Amino acid sequence: MTPARQERLRAAVYGLVLLVSFLVMWQLVAGAGGKGGKGAGIPGPLAVAQTAWVMLSDPFYDRGPNDKGFGLQLGYSLVRMMGGYLCASVVAIMVGVALGSSPALFKAANPFIQIMKPISPLAWMPLFLYTLKNAGQAAVLVIFVSSLWPTMANTAFGVGSIKKDYLNVSRLLQLSWPRRFFQVILPAAAPAILAGLRISIGSAWVAIVAAEMLIGGTGVGYFVWNEWNNLALDSVIFAIFAIGAVGVLLDFGLGREGHARLPPDRPRDQVLPRSGRGRARLCLP
Repeated sequence: MTPARQERLRAAVYGLVLLVSFLVMWQLVAGAGGKGGKGAGIPGPLAVAQTAWVMLSDPFYDRGPNDKGFGLQLGYSLVRMMGGYLCASVVAIMVGVALGSSPALFKAANPFIQIMKPISPLAWMPLFLYTLKNAGQAAVLVIFVSSLWPTMANTAFGVGSIKKDYLNVSRLLQLSWPRRFFQVILPAAAPAILAGLRISIGSAWVAIVAAEMLIGGTGVGYFVWNEWNNLALDSVIFAIFAIGAVGVLLDFGLGREGHARLPPDRPRDQVLPRSGRGRARLCLP
């Protein structure tokens, strides 16, 4: 058995031990009230598993405003999150490129960014509700704010770290700004940008659940709050695990896409056209 395979096997055994230990401790904490009845204490693993089976067996039913399947609630949350996240990603990348390309602009904007960045996205919710008069749109704007700063900061850092030789060669080849942006800046800064996008998607998923608890109506956050009001703790715990699983899948998917597009073990050759005949080759990491 190779050392790498032994390491994977050891990690799998450790993970199994931790899982069993967690389930045993959970059951001990649940105690006699672990059967999942209302007011019977914290439900145990078996009660949550039964609830999960029931909810996942018919996840898309719709029996009225306050009785929708978990799949529908999850879909509402994902649509809201992706709307705000995609808009924030475009704005953050464009602004980050501008900040990273101009040290003077970055120094001028940095104090404002440092003031705005620590503000909780939920603190903007009352202002958004008052301005838009629409709870769903206000939630999307909360996602926009929560997704903006990590991608912007990482993009500015990535662009500012690009070797000056790359930019000088692109100017020497008289590339237009759009071609310089897509053929030089984005490929060179892509690792930092993708790292920011991964952080932002986690922040967006956290924010949408909290925002939906405030606005109500639909979504995973509203589902958790509604089940809490019904004292259905088994449903609440199931939703907590489902939220975590979706967050892991989102991060894994974005990370896998990044690794597929940017192989870490070899540089990429970026072909840049130049005025006159022939082609110039610029190697970007």
